Amino acid sequence: MTANPTALPRGTGIVTRRPLILQLINRASTSKTPNGTSETVEGTTDSQSNVDEWGEFLHIPGQKFHDFNKIREEIVRETEAKTGRNAGISPAPINLRIYSPNVLTLTLVDLPGLTKVPIGDQPRDIERQIREMVLKQISKPNAIILAVTAANTDLANSDGLKLAREVDPEGQRTIGVLTKVDLMDEGTDVVDILAGRIIPLRLGYVPVVNRGQRDIENKKPISYALEHERQYFENHKAYRNKSAYCGTPYLARKLNLILMMHIKQTLPDIKARIASSLQKYSVELAQLGDSILGNSSNIVLNMITEFSNEYRSVLEGNNQELSSIELSGGARISFVYHELYSNGVKAVDPFDQVKDIDIRTVLYNSSGSAPALFVGTTAFELIVKQQIKRLEDPSLKCVSLVYDELIRILGQLLSKPMFRRYPALKEKFHAVAVHFFKKAMEPTNKLVKDLVAMEACYINTGHPDFINGSRVRKDGALLG
Repeated sequence: MTANPTALPRGTGIVTRRPLILQLINRASTSKTPNGTSETVEGTTDSQSNVDEWGEFLHIPGQKFHDFNKIREEIVRETEAKTGRNAGISPAPINLRIYSPNVLTLTLVDLPGLTKVPIGDQPRDIERQIREMVLKQISKPNAIILAVTAANTDLANSDGLKLAREVDPEGQRTIGVLTKVDLMDEGTDVVDILAGRIIPLRLGYVPVVNRGQRDIENKKPISYALEHERQYFENHKAYRNKSAYCGTPYLARKLNLILMMHIKQTLPDIKARIASSLQKYSVELAQLGDSILGNSSNIVLNMITEFSNEYRSVLEGNNQELSSIELSGGARISFVYHELYSNGVKAVDPFDQVKDIDIRTVLYNSSGSAPALFVGTTAFELIVKQQIKRLEDPSLKCVSLVYDELIRILGQLLSKPMFRRYPALKEKFHAVAVHFFKKAMEPTNKLVKDLVAMEACYINTGHPDFINGSRVRKDGALLG
């Protein structure tokens, strides 16, 4: 299926310790010698090295590996760079692309084999780590699961099929791959499994005969292994009638066909989403305006001017985007002044915190040791000043409400399309404006406190309100 499967590390124990995303890309042969064989790379004697086949790693961009032994060494090196040499695992994937005329275009993900008991320096929760890593990959709804099971074991005990069943209970996207078919006991076969009479899968099962570890150590050519596999299925009495549906080449074609069918099914939806996104971002791009190269100062100046004009318009009620749902801008500030603040001041009852006994005590204290014939001005002013001080709290709350509305207006203006193109400038606008408002809060609050203190500092008993009140009382006494 691949140009040279020996590019992938093989051995005993857990060899695959990081997900390997293997993209097989078919490309036509471009360098043929007169006798029709692939031309080897100059300076090499390895039959695996030729100009038509190479691999590329995502973490080493631009470097081509024509020697597949070097690819295997790089996989091992990159794996150990993340996991060390203690047989640990890592969910960080390795991305490898294989370009070859001898492959079908396909993307495979090689995952660590399931294990239950940690060995050597492996972490104690190695089973959980591998399980979570595998589930993360096979849970994707578009993923086709290759559940690999040794044919000479009980299918019902297959860890791969069990895990696949958790995410694909109906077997809609699971392919069963049966290995070691040639190692089954005499007189046994996998015909019932292939017919779906044991554990049925919608995509079925494919039996394969792989090279053993000794074949790999003896560098048995993949072409010889594929020929051996073909002869095995064609000559076996149980499989000869269905040998066209057995073996690694058929598995590769089946996976490629599934990929093509999936592309055909999802292509209309993908095209629709692309068209929708294209329209959306075209409108957004048009709103962003022309390029700012060499014109940044003018753009910033124009945005400051426009921002200032819009802020003024909102305060004055000339904004084009008037809301019919709630008060905002200048209307909200007016409401704070004339309704909230006015009602807050009117809610201050000057007599709710002053008891008769308190007034009597103040009068006694102001008269000193001699009884007073008339009410002293000092006592009156003391009581009145205490009540005037109570106006400070609603006044400061009014300032705070106005500040909140100014900040809300700022947020509304900064959410406009003209700021989407310049997120850094938007943040700067926000920071500067908020700093300005906060800086203005301190003198404003001080002014409010000073105004209240000024009113309490001097009680004008000659004010017409006092004179009129005195006349009313006098006229009432005469009428009585």
